[in-house]
Amino acid sequence: MRTVQDILESKPQPFNIIAPHQLVIDALHMLNSVNLSYLIVMDGDDYKGIFSERDYSRNVILKGRSSATTTVQEVMTVDIPIVHLIDSVEHCINMINLYKTRYLLACNEVDKVVGVITIHDLLRQVINYRGEFDSNALAHQLIDQDERSVY
Repeated sequence: MRTVQDILESKPQPFNIIAPHQLVIDALHMLNSVNLSYLIVMDGDDYKGIFSERDYSRNVILKGRSSATTTVQEVMTVDIPIVHLIDSVEHCINMINLYKTRYLLACNEVDKVVGVITIHDLLRQVINYRGEFDSNALAHQLIDQDERSVY
């Protein structure tokens, strides 16, 4: 059974971190340079939220805000579901579907954020370890969710 720990071990350490007071334009430049769809918003060692391309499109562009004057904390997503290191990939897929999200916060045993699990991480697990999963059902579930996700 594949776990959150297994997924995190296969990913590089998070380097896509931004402070909540940074401007959205700076976040967009960082998204472009790291070639990811999200940034982890941290205030020192404290997790604050996730800033994603969807946050930009929905909370900046569609609301007529300026990326040059709006801060990340004004538009970031704060209610990302939490999973723990021992949780299974199947549990993560169920959480993604239940909360209609693309991201899950991975926390250790003392609830400190240690990474982010994305819908694409889960799809890679299902594809790479298809012998351990009912891969057709799970893959379709993830693809359908990606098309419907809120975050």
